[in-house]
Amino acid sequence: MSSQELAGSEPADTTDTEPDADASSGPDTPCPVVDSLEQIGSRWRLVVLHELLNGESRFNELKRETDANARTLSRVLDDLQETGFVDRRLEEDSPVATYYSLTAKGESLAPVFEEIDDWAHEWLAECSG
Repeated sequence: MSSQELAGSEPADTTDTEPDADASSGPDTPCPVVDSLEQIGSRWRLVVLHELLNGESRFNELKRETDANARTLSRVLDDLQETGFVDRRLEEDSPVATYYSLTAKGESLAPVFEEIDDWAHEWLAECSG
């Protein structure tokens, strides 16, 4: 459920005669976490972002490292580029190669991944690989 849907589901309080003090001081949505997860929260987006924390990669390297099929990876990279997390660089020498790297916005997620990793080690069973 999107934050817009959450905001729309709140009943309006029409009995309050005082101005809404929170309207100008708070965000337009009830939960910035929901909005954040809408941008980065899909499984494949997280996998690609995490892989790119290791540095710039070619498309085929990302495909091999993430186990994503080409269509999925292409769609995810386009989405991440659109939202400003990933930069794309085309090298037209023979053979032509496309490189992907994190922007400053993407790199700013490094501490978030570290915290999730710490939490997972404390609260989840070890991943089977």
